[in-house]
Amino acid sequence: MAIKIYGDPGSGSLRRVTSAAAVMGIEIERVGIDLFKGESHTPEFLKLNPHGLSPVMVDGDVVLYESSAINIYLAEKVGSDLLGATPQERYEVLQWMFWSGEQWRIFSVLTFDERIGKRFMNQPEDKSITDLTFAKIRAAGAVLDAHLANRPFIVGDHLTLADIDIAAPFSQNERTKVPFNEFPNLVAWQQRLLDMVPAWAATKREVDDRIDSALAGAGIAL
Repeated sequence: MAIKIYGDPGSGSLRRVTSAAAVMGIEIERVGIDLFKGESHTPEFLKLNPHGLSPVMVDGDVVLYESSAINIYLAEKVGSDLLGATPQERYEVLQWMFWSGEQWRIFSVLTFDERIGKRFMNQPEDKSITDLTFAKIRAAGAVLDAHLANRPFIVGDHLTLADIDIAAPFSQNERTKVPFNEFPNLVAWQQRLLDMVPAWAATKREVDDRIDSALAGAGIAL
């Protein structure tokens, strides 16, 4: 029985899971959840994730939400080196995944909510929030840019879940205009992922098609 992954194709969080699964050669069954139609807040979906967020994984009796947890589960299930090729790499991968959740991704999500999400609700952007998110992104970006100065990937010499976690905000940066372009090593690393990881490039196209069509359908021009 295939592992079911519930999510909206415009979600950068879903992108993390589908990309990782593709890299690991794991068969998944996609179950579409239209966030714009409120399908993540139906009683049925809230039984899977009471937060009303996607993605959610169902593998038999195992139900997990939070993309990082899902990816760790999948990597352990198949013994993938995306979780690190050595015990030391594993700890470093987990360190950067936790760092991404605490210091990095959340601020890009807040920016998307302010600059894009509110447009769908005909609400104005709160500049005090985007000023805060940009400051936080710049502070974390400086650390990340220095880390990537002489490294092809976040950990070791190969792709890991740390790369996928930290790359997720690039899913929306062209729309939100977060200040990633201020960090040349970060930009070069992201392009390297697009060039070297076919699944990452494919899921970018999926996100772009989904969000751009939703914007067009709502008559929103950025």
